[in-house]
Amino acid sequence: MNHYIKIFLITLLFANANAGELYDDAINRGIDETCSTYLSQIEKSYKLQGLNLTFAHPKEPSLFPSLHISSQQYNNGASIFSATLIPDGNYCYLSTVNVTSVNNQSCAEITQIKTNKDPELIISNYADGAFSIISSKNNDYQLVLTKTGDIACTITETRMLWPGS
Repeated sequence: MNHYIKIFLITLLFANANAGELYDDAINRGIDETCSTYLSQIEKSYKLQGLNLTFAHPKEPSLFPSLHISSQQYNNGASIFSATLIPDGNYCYLSTVNVTSVNNQSCAEITQIKTNKDPELIISNYADGAFSIISSKNNDYQLVLTKTGDIACTITETRMLWPGS
């Protein structure tokens, strides 16, 4: 039990939660400037406006990876966005995960909407349609759709960016 209490206290020490912008929090915490700029662009692209949480190194946040999480609630579901920023000189390596739970559309409906918008998407189905993977033609992202009910679906979008490489 003491082990869990220690982990919780350490987490509180290195994390900061707020309802402001991820970018502002990153700047205030001393996150690398290049990484903070990338985070700002991502935040605008995804229109993140929820409860935010930042994990950063307590003494040298500009030198070490940081984790940024934003959680939003909608009238038909919720989403959790996560970005890991890894500074490297003038570059910042970045991975993102965005999980959205939708309570009023099936995965098949969401797949149809996506393929109507971009007919070049690559669709793979698994476990009798319980899971679908949607990939872009250039494989710069993937969506994993998980059936969570007759008219409910969880969408997990993953991306990895290697600027400068």
